[in-house]
Amino acid sequence: MRRQTNRWQGISRKLNTLRGAFAGIALVSLFINVLMLTGPMFMLQVYDRVLASGSVPTLVVLGGLTAALFLFYGLLDGLRGRALLRIGQRVDTQLSGEAFEISTLAPIVVGQKSGQVRPVQDIDGLRTFLSGPGPSAIFDLPWMPLYLAVVFLFHPLLGWFAFSGGLLLCILIALKEVFSRRPSKEAAQEATRRSGFVEMARANAEAIQSMGMLARLRQQWSKQNQEYLQKQRSSNDVTNLFSTSTKTVRFLMQSGILGLGAWLAIQQQVSPGIMIAASIMMSRALAPIEQAVAHWSSLVAARQSYQRLKQYIEGRAADPDLLNITRPKHKLSVEALNCAPIGVNVPYVRNISFELKSGDGLGIIGPSGSGKSTLARAIVGITSSLQGSVRLDGSTLDQWAADVRSSFVGYLPQDVQLLDGTIAQNISRFAEEADDNLVVEAARTADVHELIASLPDGYNTLIGSGGYGLSAGQRQRVALARAIYDNPFLVVLDEPNSNLDADGEAALSNAIKSIRKSGSIVVVVAHRPSAIASVDKILCMKEGLQTNFGPKEEVLRQSLAPVADREAG
Repeated sequence: MRRQTNRWQGISRKLNTLRGAFAGIALVSLFINVLMLTGPMFMLQVYDRVLASGSVPTLVVLGGLTAALFLFYGLLDGLRGRALLRIGQRVDTQLSGEAFEISTLAPIVVGQKSGQVRPVQDIDGLRTFLSGPGPSAIFDLPWMPLYLAVVFLFHPLLGWFAFSGGLLLCILIALKEVFSRRPSKEAAQEATRRSGFVEMARANAEAIQSMGMLARLRQQWSKQNQEYLQKQRSSNDVTNLFSTSTKTVRFLMQSGILGLGAWLAIQQQVSPGIMIAASIMMSRALAPIEQAVAHWSSLVAARQSYQRLKQYIEGRAADPDLLNITRPKHKLSVEALNCAPIGVNVPYVRNISFELKSGDGLGIIGPSGSGKSTLARAIVGITSSLQGSVRLDGSTLDQWAADVRSSFVGYLPQDVQLLDGTIAQNISRFAEEADDNLVVEAARTADVHELIASLPDGYNTLIGSGGYGLSAGQRQRVALARAIYDNPFLVVLDEPNSNLDADGEAALSNAIKSIRKSGSIVVVVAHRPSAIASVDKILCMKEGLQTNFGPKEEVLRQSLAPVADREAG
């Protein structure tokens, strides 16, 4: 049997594949920085040779050579920018798939804290930084000693003056790193929280409008927005302080080296050309530092995005090497299962045990809050068991990869969710090469085929995210068709009749019978008796515990007997 390959790799390992590209960027940066010596050298030659000799041919030759070198510089600088853009996009390509999966599964992995998990936005931030001018400044920084060395060759005093300016700017960068780290992190956290509040409000627009909550939510939004603006203001104030300080120091140093050069020229220790060239050279040496400071906020944001992505991707358990186990056909076993809602580590559902065979139908009943939906999620593998196990034909669910498990598990959640696409795509679970016959068969079993056929575009009718455009009952029946698409062995339906009318409940009952007749196991979480009309077994729950399990008639008789005795008394 073929083993499942592991799709998950560490972000560091993936980015290591870009080492060659970054090495090429570093090499191009070397030539760019060497070519940047063209301007100072041209100025030196003009002042000390052309003006002294008055030779026009020399000026023409020097001008032509300088123009050629600057054209070559422009070509390399443009290539570096294009290469960085493509590196940023390659990083996006390598990480975006995993980021999408993490973002999608965040609500069922971290629960209520899922709003803080935004790996797709982190990739956008990382790509934007890599594609911008920030990396160019970083690649130029190592060549600062080259320019300082040339200034030292002009005159040691000029060299030490330029070196002190570079050292002062480096100290400012270090201070900026220390003082800006916390404000930048807090501003990023507030931005994430702010975006999550907006998304929450949009997702609940109908309830907000119908119950007049908009004004109160607007007040909450204003408070959150003020907190965000305050954090952003603190972060920007630190950034602006050091950016202004850096720029001021550079201006002072540039004027100072001109003054020092003029004094040395008066002392006839250097020529006027060296005075001008040294000023330009020092300006070039300090320019990458100033650019780094100017783009420091982007660098910090990119670094934070990288750290979060590393935490998300490497913190997620890698897929083990799995065998392609045969599709289950015989039984479902739940063995001493303890589980809890998403994000909770204390068992809420405790010591659940039962076994179902091919063709069985189980109804899970009990009062609200007894753990029925939590148990249903554990059966289909949405939540992991804290203790005990769920097995199909003796194998635990985690012995199948998620995409393989989806071929024999169908699930209808209590909160019906359809995706933005056609009805056919939703029923087929967005399979790339969906079998039209299977789509229609699932729709007929769910008794929704005639409804779909009556729509203007039939199965190609587009429905919005959440299934808008269809009534609640229609969405539930389309979701039922999706759950039973391709005749899965295990079908779990959580409150499948919550939005159905009498005709819909009759169709649901017939669908459950049809699914069981085909050999599938059906588990139905129910509040209303009509939902369990077509099952043959019942599991009763109360306060997270299994109080009874067995044939439907026997369990219902035992459950109703105490009620009848109380009424008779």
